[in-house]
Amino acid sequence: MPYRFDTLAVRAGHHRSAEGEQGEPIFTTSSYVFGSAAQAAARFSGDEPGNIYSRFTNPTVNLFQERLAALEGAQSCVATASGMSAILSVCMGLLRSGDRIVSSHGVFGSTMMLFDNFLTRFGVDVRYVESTVTEDWNRAISNGASLVFLESPSNPLTELYDIRAIAASCRDNGAILVVDNCFCTPALQRPLELGADIVVHSATKYLDGQGRCVGGAIVGDSERVGKDVFGFLRTAGPSMSPFNAWIFAKGLETLSLRMRAHCENALELARWLEAQSGVRRVWYPGLESHPQHELARIQQSGFGGIIAFEIEGGREAAWRVIDATELMSITANLGDAKTTITHPATTTHGRLTPEQREKAGIGEGLIRIAAGLEDPDDLIWDLRKGMKT
Repeated sequence: MPYRFDTLAVRAGHHRSAEGEQGEPIFTTSSYVFGSAAQAAARFSGDEPGNIYSRFTNPTVNLFQERLAALEGAQSCVATASGMSAILSVCMGLLRSGDRIVSSHGVFGSTMMLFDNFLTRFGVDVRYVESTVTEDWNRAISNGASLVFLESPSNPLTELYDIRAIAASCRDNGAILVVDNCFCTPALQRPLELGADIVVHSATKYLDGQGRCVGGAIVGDSERVGKDVFGFLRTAGPSMSPFNAWIFAKGLETLSLRMRAHCENALELARWLEAQSGVRRVWYPGLESHPQHELARIQQSGFGGIIAFEIEGGREAAWRVIDATELMSITANLGDAKTTITHPATTTHGRLTPEQREKAGIGEGLIRIAAGLEDPDDLIWDLRKGMKT
């Protein structure tokens, strides 16, 4: 029978060895022994499936890849050393000089740096859409897009894009749609079912869930991901380690439970923030005031754990609020069981120019919180103390 999400999260990808283990093993080996010279030749030529070298074939990494592919409803998954190497691998595996990336402007700062400072050196043209309106995307895509990249929800303003509508435009114009699903994970959103071609993840975030390891992943079809992107990884080697893959595979077992808890805590915190006098605006898709609240209800099964809010007083006031908190961890990472708080203009988007930050809506008074799994009353207490300082 076709197993459901939570069953796949616990069981998919584990092929027991002859030892009959209940827990998934970690294969800490760099290479593999072949039965004969002929078998070695067959493995290297691709005539025989099997392990070759752990830069691109490892049973523990395969476990994570199979499990995540099952959760996203994908044919293939390629695990990488980080979320940024996942985005790089997609671009290097699928693009060539003269191609054009059309990207949402509200993307992670390092993604923008990768596009603008490095891919452009190799003749890739990059254009940004400074809007969530589908008609604006249709115009940009029809004007020569090769690859369309978006985060939905975006970092840090939780802007949403109509994935189904943008996917239809990409199909009509022969463009590849890549969706960064880091904030939602497949527990809350499955972009491939909405028409996307490829999904990328920073496994460092919610897939792990406890801030232990760095990794990334690309999921999609057997041709683009299973051959083209995998081919780049096989040669260039931005590979995930077996230990990290084991951590991420175990993290997936509790993904659905954790994401529901993150959503509940974030909504309670966002509602409290919206009622505070010193807060100019709160961005959280679960709030009725969010401009794409209805789209979030349609496109996602939950609203996520990320909240952004702007306070009066600019950077000085934002830093004062952040520094006054005691429970929340001041770090730019997210997706942890521990709640984190950061100032995007000087951390995640700090390398952008002031003009780029302004276009992306990253103001000096903006604060981002990734709601963890603590008691929400304690989180509100911690933030209330900071807001009074």
